[in-house]
Amino acid sequence: MSKTAAPTTAELAILRVLWSRGPSTVRQIHNIMREERDIGYSTTLKMVQIMAEKGLLLKDGSVRPQVFTPAHAEARTQLQLIDELIQRAFGGSASKLVLRAAAAKRITPEELAEIKKLIEQENKR
Repeated sequence: MSKTAAPTTAELAILRVLWSRGPSTVRQIHNIMREERDIGYSTTLKMVQIMAEKGLLLKDGSVRPQVFTPAHAEARTQLQLIDELIQRAFGGSASKLVLRAAAAKRITPEELAEIKKLIEQENKR
């Protein structure tokens, strides 16, 4: 997996819009973002431009207005963020991450059942 700069919290908000909505113009992104928080159009525009420079977004400049798409799938970005968190906060131990999440009651019974299934599948390999 090639290294792309990790998105900030604000950048993740824009990526979530694009992952759920699909390719969008800055205006379309802004209109959705504005529903959740008070943000100016120029701020949204600048963030999108920076994200394109960082390689987080792809720009289709062949149409007007320009259309932006995420450079990577949601799952890939999530894996990158989790990997960085595991390395930085848990010394490379994924089990410590899971144990902390469980201790913080961040895992629902349904998610715990899913985790158990994954462990069973992994043990069968």
